[in-house]
Amino acid sequence: MSAPAYTASMLAARFGLELRGEDHAIAGVGTLADASPAQLAFLANPRYRTQLAETRAGVVVLREADAEGRQGSTLIARDPYAAYAKIAALFEPKPAFAAGVHPTAFVDPTALVDPAASIGPHVSIGVGSVVAAGARVGPGCVIGDACVIGEDCELVARATLVTRVRLGKRVLLHPGAVLGADGFGIAMDAGHWIKVPQLGGVVIGDDCEIGANTTIDRGALDDTILENDVRLDNQIQIGHNVHIGAHTAMAGCSAVAGSARIGRHCLIGGGAGVLGHLEVCDRVIITAMSLVTHSIRAPGEYSSGTPLMDNRSWRKSAARYKQLDRIARRLPGAEKDSE
Repeated sequence: MSAPAYTASMLAARFGLELRGEDHAIAGVGTLADASPAQLAFLANPRYRTQLAETRAGVVVLREADAEGRQGSTLIARDPYAAYAKIAALFEPKPAFAAGVHPTAFVDPTALVDPAASIGPHVSIGVGSVVAAGARVGPGCVIGDACVIGEDCELVARATLVTRVRLGKRVLLHPGAVLGADGFGIAMDAGHWIKVPQLGGVVIGDDCEIGANTTIDRGALDDTILENDVRLDNQIQIGHNVHIGAHTAMAGCSAVAGSARIGRHCLIGGGAGVLGHLEVCDRVIITAMSLVTHSIRAPGEYSSGTPLMDNRSWRKSAARYKQLDRIARRLPGAEKDSE
């Protein structure tokens, strides 16, 4: 299949960009370092500014501030990375989906599958579940009982909705995602653990994306909730009764323990953790590998942990950390401050 062809002027008109220089046909996208004259590249990170003079790209998307001295065809954007994302989507191959139910799929008689939905090979759909028009359920997916898949959702392959999971419109689930499994609820009784029933569900808002092998547990009583346009990377754990606000994004291997609340427009870095029952307000950035141990009530950027250093320096620093309390008690006024 040949790549779709666009011109720089077509892209400028479509995405509200300003074209400077000659119009060019564009057959794809690439990096500043490797793009061909038939491709479009972008400059968003200043560290790649030196590549601009040498790039062979036919068209470059960049900010007004980076356009000075640029000789080739240029598209001026307020946010070059966002503009690139929209343009690159035009060149992304999309698999064709045929409406209907594959012969190898199992659909419970009580389930409702819209005729305009696509149910792939070896899919299982349980009691009372609903699949709306335009939804695409890929090979090997398991849809349990009492689940709802909204319009134009896509479950790529081998995704699992265990029970009482409701997806809004245009939700994207990558392979291996598991939504609606038991939350981790146990109680100690006479020296033995007993299981606490997880009677809630999972509610996913419109336009959310759930990465590969990410897990979202169902609530113990109330639901676990992701508001609209939440983006979760691969291998993330979301505990029961967590509430994540709209437009928040979390990077891979991060985790949120049960009943925590994350605000809107937050960014959580890879490997970061949020302890249970805490609250994080709107517009908070938590850097990678940080551990949130108390609620955050003011917007801003937060970090924890020790930056990487050579092992010898780290061992010296670790030894000094143990002495900080003793040193502090020697300082004038330390006893008064500790009262």
